[in-house]
Amino acid sequence: MKSNSLAALLLGMLLVVALFTAWFAVSFNLSYLELRRLQSRAAAYANNRVVVQALANDVVEYGKRNPAIDPILKSAGLKATNEAAVVPNNVKSSTR
Repeated sequence: MKSNSLAALLLGMLLVVALFTAWFAVSFNLSYLELRRLQSRAAAYANNRVVVQALANDVVEYGKRNPAIDPILKSAGLKATNEAAVVPNNVKSSTR
């Protein structure tokens, strides 16, 4: 009888280990599939970023030849506004 209870205990432990192994395998496979999906999305975002940067560079170059596009470039943040260079004339000095 003692050997039967030991065999049952070992069989039960084997069943528990097999269930954990199956759960870890399924979890790993689902995580790996999500990783591949996210990597493809990240690659697409990086590609889009390169395309948009190239377009922005082309627009800035076009702005050098055609200054009529400067307001659009300034509103998009592609060209610096010279607000710091402009000093208002009606500012009184703080010295007495």
